[in-house]
Parts: sequence; structure tokens; C-alpha cells
Amino acid sequence: MNTANKIIEFFNQLESPVISTPEVEVLNPLLRKETKEIVSTFYSKYYSDNENRLAFIGINPGRLGSGLTGIGFTDPVHLESVCGIENSFNKKQELSSRFVYEMIESFGGVEAYYKDVYISSVVPLGFVKRDINLNYYDIKELEEELTLYIKEQFEKQLPFLRRDVAFCIGKGKNLKFLNALNKKEGYFEKIEVLPHPRWVMQYRLKRKSEFIEEYVQTIKKHLT
Repeated sequence: MNTANKIIEFFNQLESPVISTPEVEVLNPLLRKETKEIVSTFYSKYYSDNENRLAFIGINPGRLGSGLTGIGFTDPVHLESVCGIENSFNKKQELSSRFVYEMIESFGGVEAYYKDVYISSVVPLGFVKRDINLNYYDIKELEEELTLYIKEQFEKQLPFLRRDVAFCIGKGKNLKFLNALNKKEGYFEKIEVLPHPRWVMQYRLKRKSEFIEEYVQTIKKHLT
């Protein structure tokens, strides 16, 4: 089974977590037939080899990006215009996706980038509360009841990931949680951290090119 098939199998078998935190709903784009087809098309296009990837680990999907497309940090606009995968979703850009695809272009394009990197997240499915995006760590009760689910999903993805290093996207609570989990479970030899794309786009836009270069150089120093 090649890398693409391993990833597609992971998503095909992915089930929503059972949660009891009040007013929180799980955002599972894979319940849509189109999204499942997009996931299969995308990974077949860029991951049909036998190589393990560097893990870029975000927080959890949002409504306008991977919460629609099923592809990490990829909104419907970039999915179609850059990755060449047509879709019927509302063509609205998402801030983090804009940053990531500018970074990918600087890296050398989608073929070069996805040859080495797999974009994941601590929780592979998203959450909303009153139709607003929610991070898994925003509510302590939610974080606690998701911990076992998070561990199970990480362990299912390890067969197609490099274990020497992984990258945490976000320097705050996401890093704290991921470091604690990795220290306990030993998924990766070390975790490096990169600033979250949304933070860059909202608060450090004038320095965007500087952060893009940080991403590119951080990846390339781990390539052989």
C-alpha cells in the first residue's frame, strides 16, 4: 500500500468523536460525498509514492478551509486554482490558506511541497459553537474529552509520517498540548514550532515575507 492509499484509508475510516461539551458540534467534512472524492483525488495526485512525510500539525479544521475541502489549510479557491481540483464549494478565500499557498509557491510549488510535507492537525476534524469556529483547547472540558481520540488518530497516521521531527503550527496552547502529548507518547524525536498562518495574516502582515522564508528554510533544513 503506497502513501496515498494509507492516507486515503485513514480518512475513509475516520469517525467523528463523541463529545458531550454543551453547544459544541463536530465539523466533519467527510460526511459529504464531494469532500471524500476530493480527499481521494488530492492524495492520489500528490502522494502516490512510498515516502513518509514531515508532519505539519495545526490545531483543527475551520469552516472555510479544510472544514470544507478536507485538505489541511486548503480553501476551495486554492484547491481549484493551485491544486487543479475542481469543486462546487463557495469560492471564498481563507486567511491561513492564503499564507500557506504563498509559502508553497515560494518553496517551489505544490508538487515539491507535498512531496515532503503532510499537513495534519492535532484534531483531524473541526468544531463549531453557535456556528463559530472553535479550537479544541478553547474549552478545557472539550480538550480533556478529546485526548484519547487525539491519541488514536495520531497513531493511525504514524505509518506515513517521518518520526525524526514534526512541526507544530502555532506557538501557544497548541504547542503546549502537543509537547505534553509527545513527551508522554514519543511519537516524534523532536517538535519544532512555526507561527500560525492566521496570526501572521492578522497581526504581522507587513512581515509576511519574513515568516514565509522562515517556513521554507525550516522545512528545507530537514530535507536530504
